[in-house]
Amino acid sequence: VAASTALGFSPLTHPTRILVHKGVSNSTLPLSSHGQSFSLLSSTPMHFSSHKSSRNQPLFLAQVASSSDANAEYVEEPETNVKFQTCLNFPGCSNSLTLLGTGYREKIFAIVSVKVYAAGLYLDQHITRELNAWKGQSKDAIQGNSSLFQTIFQSSFEKSLQIILARNIDGKTFWEALSDAISPRIPSSTTVDEIALSIFRSVFLDRPLKKGTFIILTWLNPSKLLVSVSSNGLPSTIDAAIESENVSCALFNVFLGDSPVSPSLKASVAEGLSKVLK
Repeated sequence: VAASTALGFSPLTHPTRILVHKGVSNSTLPLSSHGQSFSLLSSTPMHFSSHKSSRNQPLFLAQVASSSDANAEYVEEPETNVKFQTCLNFPGCSNSLTLLGTGYREKIFAIVSVKVYAAGLYLDQHITRELNAWKGQSKDAIQGNSSLFQTIFQSSFEKSLQIILARNIDGKTFWEALSDAISPRIPSSTTVDEIALSIFRSVFLDRPLKKGTFIILTWLNPSKLLVSVSSNGLPSTIDAAIESENVSCALFNVFLGDSPVSPSLKASVAEGLSKVLK
């Protein structure tokens, strides 16, 4: 499987493209101008900003990078050509998070392989304080170490997955694919879990998801997940808050567990962790 990477990682088959756009606004990303969002919460809009000055880039970012392009504002996932900002404040987060790796999700329709979306994992740079036990390990050792990724999930530091659609898809289809991946990872569902899944599902049902739509999944802590969706640029509000550790853990494992839906994302994240923990 081809691995795509962020911030100077060494990909398996394709070079990482790091683009620097000085003074470029969020509106430059290839987004659809259609679609509406709704909210399950009565909350005021939350600020969503990027860091455009190299002075604002955290040490964590410099550790991950392996070239003079460490202060690039965007990383391009090479298989989908989708761009990810290197440092962002997500809705509901208390601190800015840094991009650690990127990848893509591929599905087979009939006999045709289609790239459905690109994804990037963002972490609070302070999470490395809890990963000292894995210092000096190689990318391959980290990628196969489920306990390391479980430690990241259990951490109280915030983490977020940014999904950007690479094709049009209806919300029902997206949810069904996600639900099919989540359900087997919850061996014994409780009432709390069922309520959480119902709220999660309602965000996507009867909602067209056009190419360029942003889906933000943020783990504030192991039991609280925030969901934000926008077809008109980066989300600034929260569509749903889900409180179930089983659902949150299952979702994390969908992307970073032993059988991830995007092997390229996990490989890229493992590469980034090996840089940080060297």
